[in-house]
Amino acid sequence: MGIVLTADYRPSEDEPFMNERQREYFRQKLLRWKDDILRESKETLHSLAADTTSHADIADRASTETERANELRTRDRQRKLISKIEAALRRLDEGTYGFCEETGEPITLRRLEARPVATLSIEAQERHERRERVYRDD
Repeated sequence: MGIVLTADYRPSEDEPFMNERQREYFRQKLLRWKDDILRESKETLHSLAADTTSHADIADRASTETERANELRTRDRQRKLISKIEAALRRLDEGTYGFCEETGEPITLRRLEARPVATLSIEAQERHERRERVYRDD
């Protein structure tokens, strides 16, 4: 059946890293996040489909098109985020969740709390961003 967590449970540095309780906590957090995104996405699709108003005024039409374009960009970002959430859930199943892809070291609980889909420790992420900046500046 799995482990049952109390509503007030928060992972702590005082317990073994990525123990069963922590893994279940992050699994539930990721699943809730995914459900929220999917619900918002359905609401967005519904509102886009419902708004079939034809605007005679060119400014109104342009405003509506801009809103639609923004909604579609948001949906694209949400789709990419869902992909990252699903990858994090796979890492939980594989036992690699919470460990830096680059160094193999644990990612801090604080970072995982803030960014549950994180794959790099803060230090590795900063190195990655510095390298990106160097190549971007070339």
